[in-house]
Amino acid sequence: MKETSPFAITISRQKGSGGAYLGKRLASRLNVLYLDREIVTQAAKELKMPVESLEARDEKLTPFWRSLLESYAYITPTSYVPPPLHMPTDRELYSTESNIITRIAQQRSAVIVGRGGYYVLRQHPRCLSILLHADIAFRQRRVQELYHVSTEEALKLIASIDKEREHYLRALTGQNCMDARHYHLSIDTSVMGLEEAEEIILASFRARFGDIKPA
Repeated sequence: MKETSPFAITISRQKGSGGAYLGKRLASRLNVLYLDREIVTQAAKELKMPVESLEARDEKLTPFWRSLLESYAYITPTSYVPPPLHMPTDRELYSTESNIITRIAQQRSAVIVGRGGYYVLRQHPRCLSILLHADIAFRQRRVQELYHVSTEEALKLIASIDKEREHYLRALTGQNCMDARHYHLSIDTSVMGLEEAEEIILASFRARFGDIKPA
């Protein structure tokens, strides 16, 4: 008899290492839910805030002054829209997103990219956690191709996003998200390539859970 209770694959990643690409591919091949920006959208609904406001804070710590200014960002010269009565702290936002991840993972099988999913679901009995990393040349080329930016702009973007993600998760989980010991599987996509990385993850998934049906 095949096990049909929900499973989760979490993907933590360096910028440009292929996290979203592989996440979507895996979700499609396993016929399960894919969660990335969708988590932010749901968090905005639950916090009763414009999704644009939360997207600007996605996986990054927010200085107090920036949070304060954002609370007045909804006033325009021609109209007045009251700001939210309460601007969530980084901890509140992380908690909301974590609750969304936990709730969905209890109900449905899913591939979850980012937002500390590996840590949030560390007690999930059917979770496979993945860390994707790659050398800087590989990531720089991918970012240039995806965003149509110069080499210099790509390198700045990579450095900025990597730093923000790492600081955010360290502050809220107390862990170094780039420590491979927190994961079941760590893959250098610049060495293995994205296609081979996909097959490695699927092989690891089947080794851990068997050939199971999505829930």
